[in-house]
Parts: sequence; structure tokens; C-alpha cells
Amino acid sequence: MSASGGTKAIVAALAANLAIAVAKFVAFLFSGSSSMLAEAVHSLADSGNQGLLLLGGKKAQREATPQHPFGYGRERYIYAFLVSIVLFSVGGMFAIYEGYEKIKHPHPIEAWYWPVGVLVFAIIAESFSFRTAIKESNEIRGGLSWKDFIRRAKAPELPVVLLEDFGALVGLVLALGGVGLALATDDGVWDGIGTVCIGVLLVLIAIVLAAETKSLLLGEAAGTEEVRKIEAAVVDGETVTRLIHMRTLHLGPEELLVAAKVAVQHDDTATEVANAINAAEERIRAAVPIARVIYLEPDIYSETAASAGNNPAKTPGGPGH
Repeated sequence: MSASGGTKAIVAALAANLAIAVAKFVAFLFSGSSSMLAEAVHSLADSGNQGLLLLGGKKAQREATPQHPFGYGRERYIYAFLVSIVLFSVGGMFAIYEGYEKIKHPHPIEAWYWPVGVLVFAIIAESFSFRTAIKESNEIRGGLSWKDFIRRAKAPELPVVLLEDFGALVGLVLALGGVGLALATDDGVWDGIGTVCIGVLLVLIAIVLAAETKSLLLGEAAGTEEVRKIEAAVVDGETVTRLIHMRTLHLGPEELLVAAKVAVQHDDTATEVANAINAAEERIRAAVPIARVIYLEPDIYSETAASAGNNPAKTPGGPGH
């Protein structure tokens, strides 16, 4: 996995979640707190999720084969989507079920110092993990807001870790609130309410992750800046006179497919056109290094072709043509 895949953030989150999961399970055994059990399962699910992200990054590095000629870059999207499923089912739905049972059959929290102590430790550990994810994200997000970064990032790992760590911190605060109210009122119902809130939070985060990774799986175009650079690099003003239309598609976070129809002079020889296409490909790769698969089709410019623009339904050779 490349540096932009956030390997450091994933490993930091994995180490933190494994330690926290063990501590939470111990606290649950001593206290009987449903919030602690929900949080323990949440941390265990997060640990599994980080393992999935690392596995996806490793599998994505495999070389292209005749059966998969564009490589395995999208493995990272698939495993990120699996993370959202695990977070929804194992984390969110389990917590909601456990909270419902605790509200229905409340019981007091025993040995209160165990859950409180573990939750404080977990908040500190998760804060360090969250700080690592923020630091790595800041290196690549540029001027984007956090919302736009999560929505537009082509590498899924950092957005996943960011949302997981954020959810974990909020969940820990909810668990601490539920345990605290249960101790203050001597009513275990509050522990159950805190657990349900944790479950709802995890379900919401899982839905956001699923929506974003689904978009990546379907195939997203290059970002606005990359498209602008490619458009500027294609035309040389001599043989390649203009860009008629273009498609881009992410084959993986760091691999971009570029397919374009370009206008050439009507009296150019085949050799001149071939040389111009090769030169245009070199300029594109220099401008956007992740553009690794490039197909340029030479054509004679016409108003009909130009009017098609980037509308797939109107492009010659596209749907309906």
C-alpha cells in the first residue's frame, strides 16, 4: 500500500483497538455493564476492520493478469466496503440489541471503577490513534474541508480510519455518560440507553462509509485538478490541435485510466499522428503520474463530435450510437 493509503494510521488504530478491546472485555466481566460489552465488541470489530484494510492494500499490489488486465487496485475499495458492513452489523446492530436488552432487563453496575477506568484509558488511546489519522490526512487533503476530503478521497483507508476513530471517541463519551448516569441514579436503564446511542452512531457511520465506497466501486472519474492538467497536456497546438472529448476512470486509488478522442490535422501522415499521440501520452503521464493507462484516438475535428462533449449518451460510439 502506498503512503497515501495511510498504513501508519491503520497500524496505529489496530494496535489501539486491540488493547482497548481486551481492557473493555475485562471491565465488562467485572462490572456487567452493557455499554462496556457494546464498546468491547465495537473495538473488536474495528480491529478486524483495520485488518481488512491492510489485507486489501496487500492484495491490491498484485500484478495485472490476462484475466484482470487493469490490475487489482479496486481490491482496496472492496475491503473498505466490507468494513462498512462489519461496522453496521457487528458494531452497530449488536450494540442496539444489547442496549435494548439492558433497558428491558436493567441491572446495576458492579465494580464501577473498572468501566470508568477503562473508558478513560480508551479515550486517551483512541485520541492518539485519531491524532495519527488526522496528521496523515493533513498531508494529502490540501485545502479541502474534512467533509470534502472524506467525500472526494480516492484512497479509502484514511477516510475509513478517520470516521472509525471519530465514532470510537464519541462512542466512548456516550458509554461514559451512560455508566455515569447509571451510577448516579442507581438505575441500569441509563447504561442501556448509552449502549443504544452507541449503536445508532455506528450504524450512521457505517451508512456514510458504505455510500462513499459504493461510489468508488462503481468507478469515479479523476478529480477536477487532474482533469484540468490532462486537458492542458493533451494539446500541443501543432499535430494535436484540440481535445474533442475525454473519459477518466480510477482503476484504483493511485491508477487512472484516460480515454480521449483528439483532433489532428487532416493532412498529417500516419507517422506524424503516431508520434504526436506518443508525445501526448508522455505529457499526460508527466502532468498526472497516476495516469498509467492511456488510450488516445485521433480524429478530424467536427462540430458534431464537439457538441457531444462529455455526455456519454451523445458521444459517437457511446450508448445509443
